[in-house]
Amino acid sequence: MTPIRYLKGDATSPQSPGPKVIAHICNDLGGWGKGFVLAISRRWPAPEADYRDWHRHRAGNDFGLGAIRLIQVRPDTWVANMVGQHGLRRGSAGPPIRYDAVERCLIALATQARSREASVHLPRIGTGLAGGSWPRIEPLIVAALSEHDIPVTVYDFD
Repeated sequence: MTPIRYLKGDATSPQSPGPKVIAHICNDLGGWGKGFVLAISRRWPAPEADYRDWHRHRAGNDFGLGAIRLIQVRPDTWVANMVGQHGLRRGSAGPPIRYDAVERCLIALATQARSREASVHLPRIGTGLAGGSWPRIEPLIVAALSEHDIPVTVYDFD
């Protein structure tokens, strides 16, 4: 097992050699404009454009909770758009995070990272606008990635 490495810094600027996947949580409504996605869009336009196109054509593709798409942004770096949030706001059904969808996303991410021999870099996914709990999300990351010796770095923005 490879333990999660925690760093202060910016997840859009991964600190490791070799291939890298930057992973984050998206909503299932096609909304992109708050939270970590703004940092992604400032650096690269392709992940947002792909996400919007993926959502726009969802009737003919796999867009939905638990789905992921990887977009190459540099020769050795991809951004993983992972749909793990239902809606945008906290309501009577609780926060928008869907832990089962996050788990499915992470399992799919493990396959993609392994095929690229890539490390995974992310903020504390699902704990911002999605309203999730890190004590519930961290074990999902450990089970899907760390326990399969996929290096994971979690960034806390300082």
